[in-house]
Amino acid sequence: MDKLRMKSLDAVEGNVAKIAALFPHCVTERINKDGKPELAIDFDKLRAELSSDALDTGEERYQFTWPDKRAASRLANTPTDKTLRPDVDASVDFWNTKNLYIEGDNLDVLKVLRENYLGKVKMIYIDPPYNTGNDFVYSDNFAVSSEEWDGQSGAFDEDGNQVIDPMQRNTESNGRFHTDWLNMIYPRLKVARTLLADDGVMFISIDDNEKENLSKICDEIFGEDNFIASFPWRKRTAKTDVPFGISQDHEWIIAYAKSASFLGAIQGKERKYFETEDFPGRPWRVHDLTKQTTASERPNSFFTITNPKTGEKYHANPNATWRITVDTIEDYIAQNRIVFPGDYPFMRISKPVLRYWKEDDEAKAGENFGKIAVSTLLPESVGMSLDGTREITNLFEGKIFSFPKPSSLISFFCKICNDKSAIVLDFFSGSATTAHAVMKLNAEDGGHRKFIMVQLPEETDEKSEARKAGYETICQIGEERIRRAGKKVKEEAGLHGQDLDTGFRVLKLDSSNMEDVFYTPEDFNEAHLFNTVDNVKSDRTPLDLLFQVMPELDIELSAKIEEKEVNGKKVFFVDDTYLIATFDTEVNESTVTEIAKMRPQYFVMRDSSAANDNVLDNFEQIFRHYSPDTIRKIL
Repeated sequence: MDKLRMKSLDAVEGNVAKIAALFPHCVTERINKDGKPELAIDFDKLRAELSSDALDTGEERYQFTWPDKRAASRLANTPTDKTLRPDVDASVDFWNTKNLYIEGDNLDVLKVLRENYLGKVKMIYIDPPYNTGNDFVYSDNFAVSSEEWDGQSGAFDEDGNQVIDPMQRNTESNGRFHTDWLNMIYPRLKVARTLLADDGVMFISIDDNEKENLSKICDEIFGEDNFIASFPWRKRTAKTDVPFGISQDHEWIIAYAKSASFLGAIQGKERKYFETEDFPGRPWRVHDLTKQTTASERPNSFFTITNPKTGEKYHANPNATWRITVDTIEDYIAQNRIVFPGDYPFMRISKPVLRYWKEDDEAKAGENFGKIAVSTLLPESVGMSLDGTREITNLFEGKIFSFPKPSSLISFFCKICNDKSAIVLDFFSGSATTAHAVMKLNAEDGGHRKFIMVQLPEETDEKSEARKAGYETICQIGEERIRRAGKKVKEEAGLHGQDLDTGFRVLKLDSSNMEDVFYTPEDFNEAHLFNTVDNVKSDRTPLDLLFQVMPELDIELSAKIEEKEVNGKKVFFVDDTYLIATFDTEVNESTVTEIAKMRPQYFVMRDSSAANDNVLDNFEQIFRHYSPDTIRKIL
């Protein structure tokens, strides 16, 4: 049996492996800081492979940088051994729902999700802190790159580490006003991109304070070619008492694709098709036969078309030639692709037009038939900030959250993704507007979209209406909103909404379930090992262990889970028999045999689960006999 890592993947190791596959001679070995051998890149050789005229150190080049950028980039690549612990009591329909609500620092959560949601998320929407001078910014303990800053700020200890709270208010008096915000957002976007599917897309709400910097960061992380658009969103009606007499009524939603595979589209007005006796069962439409090109630009399209039935001639306009050429006109007429004036009494045309068959339109458009390109001019139906406030106020019968986005805005972006089974992620989820939007849209179009909400359990202000109403953290507001919104969506959907998934699993970020001895046994002597009875922390449950195992085995955290008894032992079945796991003690050969007969893809147990040494001795033999293809893991 192989031993589980019980921590997230190291992104650097993955990058090294990719380079090794392309340029094996550029990979060498070295001794790491722990005294163990590891693979490393010989950058001199790699530079030679990538360019015959590589940039020298210090040579001028275009780049966007800021203090601690390298540290922020490294932070995105480092693994985490933190885990997500399920809270069944706070959840709704825990055992059946496909939706997730995760409490914790979103950077660590994203790293955990990188294990089993890599390349699976269709859409990410976030509404991060706008860096207005009053926003809380996540602090990730970057080393200081400037001694001068060390001495002046007083925010670092003698070793160069930040000595501030996990959350800090990023005021304009902070000399690193933009730097702190950039160091917060950069690693999170870098990890988030890896979660997107090849045809995935990310939408980010932002105002003018950091729009330019955010766009530069996204250009670097996603690539300039994958920039889609900046959507101006009207958040309010004009105000009068404003600086310079100009009311800034718009914010921005910038959009970036994972790759060129993304294609947005939205339902357009239904095209008018005709059904006529001469072509029964073949609906058709017409389109202008001219285009805005001159005779000198397209000489082959500047010719006279003759109606073969009447002999009437139609001369080309020298400033708007035909769409077809003199070489192809006969084929178009033979295929009935040209409609002439007088062919159909109901059509009032003065010149020939092109005929298009509905069957050809459907074949060309595929699933996007009837849809059109998306305009950056958002429709009024997406609502304004006031609509978002009214929406949540009505749900809670009081104003308990400030300036939430309207769910209609996020629903619009979900629609243009054209995937009714999409996974939608929001890792600055606030009051959980995105979850509300997903549930409403599923009710409207019969979709099965799933949401993943991530939110730091930031405390509400002691004097706020939210605290007075009993909500101590933003997470409590978000979770309660999903409960209330889900109930309302189902009620409004009637019979059609009874099968809607309005539940959610609450998972809470915490330290690893494993004791330190599990990760670094070499650091423990015999005395430590004697005192350490188990490598699992005493306050952790079997369900906690299961949720730390699932990511490493590439099983989604929303997978169906069942608890059953096998020979008196609690056994977890994940996605039927894809994964079978038991963390009980005193597991004997009979239990192992029963599980092996079920032929799971994976089987996991603790090394201390075995009732005695005989069980461990016979374990492999039992599985080789009943289920040789099962992958066995221990922790």
